Amino acid sequence: MARATGKSEAVYERLKGDIESLRMRPGAKLSEVQLGEELGASRTPVREAIRRLAREGLVDFVPGEVARVAAISLGGVRALFEFRMLLEPRAAASVATAGSADERVLAPFRELLERLDVFDESFRALDPAAQAGSYQEFYGITEAFDQAVIAACRNPYLARTIHDLRSQTVRLRHLSHSGPRRMLTSLEEHRAMLKAVTHGDAQAAEAAGRHHLAQTLQALIDSLTSQDLTFGTDVQLDVAG
Repeated sequence: MARATGKSEAVYERLKGDIESLRMRPGAKLSEVQLGEELGASRTPVREAIRRLAREGLVDFVPGEVARVAAISLGGVRALFEFRMLLEPRAAASVATAGSADERVLAPFRELLERLDVFDESFRALDPAAQAGSYQEFYGITEAFDQAVIAACRNPYLARTIHDLRSQTVRLRHLSHSGPRRMLTSLEEHRAMLKAVTHGDAQAAEAAGRHHLAQTLQALIDSLTSQDLTFGTDVQLDVAG
């Protein structure tokens, strides 16, 4: 049983990574047999992994068909960000408030601010081709910021809800940072959030968080509706949504 559980976890992590990074395109079919052959696993751990991903909203079950990677639609993106704007800025504000009373809360955020400054300096010195190859380092910093907010948030219900949305958020990150200009803008937005938190300024942290999400949403809309984005019918462009 332990081996089956471990295999299921490995399959889950592989599929989740492929979906979040868009290596598996939205709308792509997920055949248990084919995936089992590719991953060297039986159908049981593959089925368990797919069901787990479905609970996280990354996989859809279409009646009469095999499971598919969940589509990305403008309506869905707008709904997700509307919800995130209610949660994440409030969480950042609560962390800033907690940090003003307990300096230990701020230590991870000060470290992240230093990492961001170092990355910013090195990134701007690179040529465009090298810049594209360094996006993953920036993603690591932003992910660490999000996880630090979740860990430091004093409201467990708020923290848990934000945590449960992470899979959806990570998948969209690869669309919102569609070029160096947006990445640098996002970098400045994260710097503003980090400075507000480390200064214990709850109002500024909440405002910076809301601004960042609004800008990210606009970048996603631009990316999804761009003629250069070749998702075809895999992406449901629900413009009216």
